[in-house]
Amino acid sequence: MTDTTGMLDEALQRLHGSGPERLGRLTNHAPMAVEALAAHGRAGSVHRWLDLYAPRLEEFPPEVETVTAANWRCALGDPRRAADWIDHFGREIADRPWREVLAVWRPRLLPGLYGGSTHPVIRVGHAVRGLLAGEAGGVTGPRLAELAHGLGYWAARFHPVDGLAPLPGADSAAAALDAVAPIAARDGGFPARLGRVTGLPVWAAATTDPDEAHRRLTELVRAATHRYATHGHGEATMLVHAATAPNAVLRTLPALPRVLWVPSLRAAWTASAAVTAMYAPDTPAAYSPPGTCTPEEVFERAVAHGDEHVIKLTDTALDVGDTQALAAALRSVELSEPLVA
Repeated sequence: MTDTTGMLDEALQRLHGSGPERLGRLTNHAPMAVEALAAHGRAGSVHRWLDLYAPRLEEFPPEVETVTAANWRCALGDPRRAADWIDHFGREIADRPWREVLAVWRPRLLPGLYGGSTHPVIRVGHAVRGLLAGEAGGVTGPRLAELAHGLGYWAARFHPVDGLAPLPGADSAAAALDAVAPIAARDGGFPARLGRVTGLPVWAAATTDPDEAHRRLTELVRAATHRYATHGHGEATMLVHAATAPNAVLRTLPALPRVLWVPSLRAAWTASAAVTAMYAPDTPAAYSPPGTCTPEEVFERAVAHGDEHVIKLTDTALDVGDTQALAAALRSVELSEPLVA
């Protein structure tokens, strides 16, 4: 759904004076949440939601040194350089079409989508959806700036995962996720846990056709979303990313050259499986939603709850669109702390 109210652009302008993180490690989720609200016809709730979230925002970080064509590799993965990277992508997008910038930088950034707890790639996914929705009525400056912020955050938090051992997998995404073994020590934050992931089941590794990659990625998003209903109690917030990260990758495919679809699938699988290994509980818990709700009613519950991860998982659940996905969204409402003033 295209936002014709201008509320999304107003919100993005309001947010671009804030940094991509707070407290040096926690992600600013507001740009992603407001895009989800606007995408589902709730633009009128955007500023109200932002008023509640505003205490979590921090000022935009200072610049260190200009990122250039000569030095960008040295700046990759340096979180102190977030402002430098955002400025760099702002200049890149001002000089050439945004799709061209995305196509050039996607293969450079894709190996490092695990940094920032996968939030940078999720922010880019929301930014791209906003731009694609805006193409019918003209791409706006705030939406282009949001893509620059998302790509800049991704470059600053670039963190690759190398040397994973291929373990026995399965044919379906759901069975492959079931085959993921939890890491032994499940304490510490995302970077510490990620360092303990040494191997993941093989899934879709033989895929070479772009259309098959699209189909497989859609299957992965569906499976990870469904799985949250029965496994979300392992860690209500972090397990959201097992579904929202691959969905963010899926959302960018229409804006990318087809040659990038297969590597996008492989990176998305590794991210979803790694999050599952890091946070999934040892055993599932049966879950039946309280009654039958329409997609619109489920999204209304997510908006009323207000938590940014609930909104984003519900947004992904509505993309999947089936009963089990909606049940996962309702489960996230039950498991998560609401956003309050």
